[in-house]
Amino acid sequence: MSTIEPIELRDRFFVLSAGSADEDEVARYRAEVDSIDTGAAAVVDGLAVSWHPTARFKAVRFVDADRIDPAVRERFARPSAEVPYLAAVFVDPRELSFRTFENIVPLDRLFEGVPLDCALDEPVELARDAYSARLRLPDAARARLEGLDACDLYVPPLNGGSRGGERFIFHSALLADALTEAVSRALPEALLDGFSHVNPVFRCNRFEPGDARFHRHRDTPYYDAARGHVSRYTVLLYLTGGSGEPALDLTGGVALTDIEAFDCVVFDQRYEHEGAPYRDGRKVFLRTELVHHRAESDIGHDPGIGAAFGKACYLTGESVFAPELARYADAYYNRVAAAHWNVPTADDARCEPFVHKRFRGVDFVANGYDFWFGRREGLSLAACAAITLLDYFNCKLGDTAFRDTCESVVIEAEDADWIPAFLAERRGAATGEFADARPADAVAPFDKSLLFPESEESNGACCPFHDLLGLDATRLDDIVELNEAAQDFAKAHIMPAPILMLGQDVVLDPEKFVVRDDRIHVLGKDPLTPVNFAACWNSGGTEANYLDVAATVGAAHFLVPPILFTETDDCFHLRFDFFRNTWMVKHHQLSVPVPRIRGFEEMDFDPDEWDDPVPTAEAYPWMTAIDGSLLVDAAGEPRPTPWWAEESARAADLRGHLLDIEEEEDDEDDEDE
Repeated sequence: MSTIEPIELRDRFFVLSAGSADEDEVARYRAEVDSIDTGAAAVVDGLAVSWHPTARFKAVRFVDADRIDPAVRERFARPSAEVPYLAAVFVDPRELSFRTFENIVPLDRLFEGVPLDCALDEPVELARDAYSARLRLPDAARARLEGLDACDLYVPPLNGGSRGGERFIFHSALLADALTEAVSRALPEALLDGFSHVNPVFRCNRFEPGDARFHRHRDTPYYDAARGHVSRYTVLLYLTGGSGEPALDLTGGVALTDIEAFDCVVFDQRYEHEGAPYRDGRKVFLRTELVHHRAESDIGHDPGIGAAFGKACYLTGESVFAPELARYADAYYNRVAAAHWNVPTADDARCEPFVHKRFRGVDFVANGYDFWFGRREGLSLAACAAITLLDYFNCKLGDTAFRDTCESVVIEAEDADWIPAFLAERRGAATGEFADARPADAVAPFDKSLLFPESEESNGACCPFHDLLGLDATRLDDIVELNEAAQDFAKAHIMPAPILMLGQDVVLDPEKFVVRDDRIHVLGKDPLTPVNFAACWNSGGTEANYLDVAATVGAAHFLVPPILFTETDDCFHLRFDFFRNTWMVKHHQLSVPVPRIRGFEEMDFDPDEWDDPVPTAEAYPWMTAIDGSLLVDAAGEPRPTPWWAEESARAADLRGHLLDIEEEEDDEDDEDE
């Protein structure tokens, strides 16, 4: 067992990241990290996080420290004096999916209170739909932008093999608003036709002399169908100046060898481009884009774009542990970017990648858009759709990412004709823990009502203080009512869920997978309704003290388009086109506590603490187990006065009222005597 201190591992990580260590020292450090296997300290953005690197938690990210559980917040390092509100967390790369590939760092606080009034000089036309202009801004704002590099928030990108250098992604509405004003006043009218704003998501790129160049590529346009927004022009803002060979090359346009600090280059996203490091110093630049309004009539829809983008996202996630897939993902991204502008691209690939996976006795082959399952007794279309959802979103089964539960092998082939026969052969070739597993056991149907047995009948008493008949205080009217209210709360999240995770087991609700014609519809969650109740409590705590967690259920809710499928005698072929018609998919996975009433003898804490209006895990086990995401409205804002807070306040007021009555009764007794 390792004797290395976790805090030492945490601090040495940042020392070694500065690049001053030799290879042997780095190798020793990695061995020490691999010898540490501790659990997660908190959960942020649905990802389990640790405050130091371990064998499992190896990928560093930067988050707002206020989003970390206060009980462990101080353990997380603040690696940058420039942004002390950010904390470094370590995540398990196996948990990443297309929703969490990128770490978008919130940096608006960095620009608060800084004058950002800026202006662009008269733009110079470099080529058709490509311009350059110098950005003028106050000294304080200039210093703040130059200081971005010193924040040292760089993390290795997943496509590091093709891009060179380092980068981090950040969000700043303040900076974007300032640049929006500058762009609106300076750029030619032709570029501003329909202009809305500068995208507030920025990429900060850094290259040192000798780094690999950023390979030739097109930038993938941003598109929001609901708002009618599409990005049309890329914006590059150079924070340092220098010379490259060339520093920026717009294919078919212009090649820039010399660049000055705070030069701003704007070009049509149809341009394929690449960039080289400076010969004589560090190259740091920001990349964002101009977002325009575009009528829906101007937008065409090609299913092939969504299919290619789905494959690119899927293979990016798989490339974390199968690096050979990265080049395929890059090729798909470039193909998609060109297709958005109807630019033809040559497809020189003689084969394409597939991933064969085995999940608890079920073999399937996937490429991120197509999912093939061999037809077997007990394997339903609903089960195939559920496994496809779990795989694409890399959902967590208990504490384990779906990707970790599968045996995976990459297969390169010219086409998909081989897959049905391959899956048929796999039926009898399985070995290992689930070799004898039946397909029906991998994702089994489940009656969710079994999680919510009817409450025991009330014994008619009012409250422990008024219980003069020796009745069980845990079966009073108000405890039973609260248990039923808590069940209603849990049911609102669990009953509509198509898939549940009961620890490591996965079950599904067949009624939520509706098969019509050639489509599988996955039904979603209904809006929540508030829970209200009132009761009399003046002794023995409040009703909530008697409510405990019977089980914690992982409920996976999906908002996805219908899943297309075809079937043959030996194969189910599902086509999961998440991005068809520019439909961006939402996915939310949460844990829901199922309540049970506990006995008085289980509550071995100080009764004097029952009057504390702040719920604690000991006094209010069910309430404190609720996922915080359940307690916000549709806009992500905290719900006003959560229902348990209403109960705490009501109970406190009621206890005060009853104490006043008791004092009056005592005074009357004294007068009678």
